[in-house]
Amino acid sequence: MNEPMLVDSHAHLNHPEFNHDWKDALRRAKEVGVEVVLNVGYDIPSSELAVRQCLEVLEGAAKLFASVAVHPHDAKSWDENSADKLSKLARHPSVVAIGEIGLDFHYDFSPRDAQVQAFVEQLEVALQLNLPVVLHIRDAHKEALEIVRTLGTSVHGVAHCFTGTWEEAKGWLDLGFYIGITGIVTFGRKAESVKEVAMKVPLDRMLIETDAPYLAPSPNRGKRNEPAFLPLVAKTISEIRGTTLNEVSETTFQNAFSLFGLTEKVLMGL
Repeated sequence: MNEPMLVDSHAHLNHPEFNHDWKDALRRAKEVGVEVVLNVGYDIPSSELAVRQCLEVLEGAAKLFASVAVHPHDAKSWDENSADKLSKLARHPSVVAIGEIGLDFHYDFSPRDAQVQAFVEQLEVALQLNLPVVLHIRDAHKEALEIVRTLGTSVHGVAHCFTGTWEEAKGWLDLGFYIGITGIVTFGRKAESVKEVAMKVPLDRMLIETDAPYLAPSPNRGKRNEPAFLPLVAKTISEIRGTTLNEVSETTFQNAFSLFGLTEKVLMGL
C-alpha cells in the first residue's frame, strides 16, 4: 500500500541540529510520504539560510519551501532596517509565508513592546506581499487576536504549534486562520487541551507539522525531531477523531497547498 501524501507545514531544517544531514532528512521524509516541507526562519540569518537550502534540494527528496521572519524571542534584534530586509528576502520564489512571527509572553525573551512592534511590522510586510503568516503565540492569544483584528480580514495564515484552549482556537478560526497541530498531540495526559483542539477543529482548517528539531512525537520523545516523524502526528489525529489516516493526510495536504499557494509552485518545480 502506498504511503499517504503529507505536508510538514513547519520545520526548521535551517537549525544547527541539521547542519550535517538536512538533505538526508528530506530523503527520509519522502520515503514515508512527506512530499513537501516548509522550512521556517526565526531570524534574518536563519531565514536567509532557509531560502538558500530551497535551492539545494536533490532528486528523491521532499520539496522544500521557505517562510521568513523574526521570531518573538528575537524581537529585540528588530530595528529600522529589518522590515526592508525581510520584504526583499520574501520576494524570492521559494518563499511562501512570513513566519514565524507573533508574541510569546510565556518566556519573554524579548521585551513585550519589542515583540509587539516586530509582530505588527511583519504583519504589514505580509499584507504588502499578500503572503500568509505563520504565528507563534504563547500566553498571548488575547493580545495577538486584537492586533490581527485591527489589521483586517486580509491577514490570513496558521496558528502554528497550537497549545491554547479550544476557546482560543475558536478565536483564530473565526478570523479564518488554520490551526497547526504538532507531535504534542501524542504526549498523553499532559496534552489534553491539544487533543481537544485536534478533535474539534474542522479538518479543513487543520495543518499538521513537526516543528523539527523540537517536539518529537511518541514513541520518539527525547530524540531530535524530523519531518519523517510526521506520519505519527497524522495517525494520532486520525485515532482521536475516529477517522482514517488517509482522510487526515489528504485533507491537511490540500489545506497546506491552498494556504501557501503551493500547487503552481510545485508544478513549476520551484
